[in-house]
Amino acid sequence: MAGMTSSARPHLNRRLAEFGTTIFAEMSALAVSTGAINLGQGFPDTDGPEEIREAAVRALRDGRGNQYPPGPGVPELRAAIAAHQLRRYGLSYDPDTEVLVTAGATEAIAASLLALLEPGDEVVALEPYYDSYAASIAMAGGRRVPVTLRPHDGAFRLDLDELRAAVTDRTRLLLINTPHNPTGTVLTRAELAAVAELAVERDLLVVTDEVYEHLVFDDAEHTPLAAFPGMRERTVTIGSAGKTYSFTGWKVGWVTAAPALVTAVRSAKQFLTYVSAGPFQYAVAQALALPDSYYEDFRRDMRVRRDILAEGLAQAGFEVFRPAGTYFITTDIRPLGEKDGFAFCRALPERAGVVAIPNAVFYDDREAGAPFVRFAFCKREEVLREAAERLRRM
Repeated sequence: MAGMTSSARPHLNRRLAEFGTTIFAEMSALAVSTGAINLGQGFPDTDGPEEIREAAVRALRDGRGNQYPPGPGVPELRAAIAAHQLRRYGLSYDPDTEVLVTAGATEAIAASLLALLEPGDEVVALEPYYDSYAASIAMAGGRRVPVTLRPHDGAFRLDLDELRAAVTDRTRLLLINTPHNPTGTVLTRAELAAVAELAVERDLLVVTDEVYEHLVFDDAEHTPLAAFPGMRERTVTIGSAGKTYSFTGWKVGWVTAAPALVTAVRSAKQFLTYVSAGPFQYAVAQALALPDSYYEDFRRDMRVRRDILAEGLAQAGFEVFRPAGTYFITTDIRPLGEKDGFAFCRALPERAGVVAIPNAVFYDDREAGAPFVRFAFCKREEVLREAAERLRRM
């Protein structure tokens, strides 16, 4: 028959067979079709600083970055990333050999795992995890080994004994995310020290996703894993401009690591996007030089928004896990008489005019994540108040 192939083999690589269209695309489409408030996908509904937008416009007009930028990233941005790491954390990186600019953190994660894993290598990751982790591990031929963060005393906690037990002779790499999406957990210094000790003891590489580094609240603090003894030479640290400066569409991320690790990641990255976001790289270089007051104001504004939504969710009957970091709130829907997060989220736009994400998509064990639902609070205060009111009326 015309159009048929000679083989019944599926078109999609079997490593990716379990990954269909992302839940974010599905729920965002639902938001559009129903006119619901989209608290699902994590993007702000306002742009970042005007001066940084103007820096991008100037770069475009001046012809900076309109053609292919250098493979590792424009020198101005690499220097700004290194200066940021030194100023904020006392970590010294050579901009020429220890910094790599990527197409957002998602490419940095993919390139790191493609570069550092061989087929069959095990990757221990904190579950629930951002959905690209699982796909990137699969594309690299690795095997993911989840260590589940579980609710305890109003927050999701890491069991260090479980983490240690998950490491075997086949473990190549730890994939750590703090501040943690979707739970909002921020690993403490003591927890990070234990992770570092385990990595050194078992001679493991570590990829650490720190894109929410500037979004920590209350008494929480962010400490890069690379700052701990023995970690500088074995840690690939991933950062991003999107979450910190509210320009998620620019897709500017980066890797900082020892030269051998950056060289490995660059070898994979050059065959993914090669380069990207030329003019935006110059603007992000300027953003990284913003004064500390910018970050303080940013955190304060986001904390206000967190509290508006958290209080509204609690009044609507959800059990709320108030996050110590990120801009997501995880809730438990069982107090509402619900137990299936997928069904709840698919019905929520019609029931309440609000879109959320079922946390089960971030779990290997879907049952473990079934009753949890994530809401994003990186929206204008009036939008969050309206969403909270709609949920209360539900």
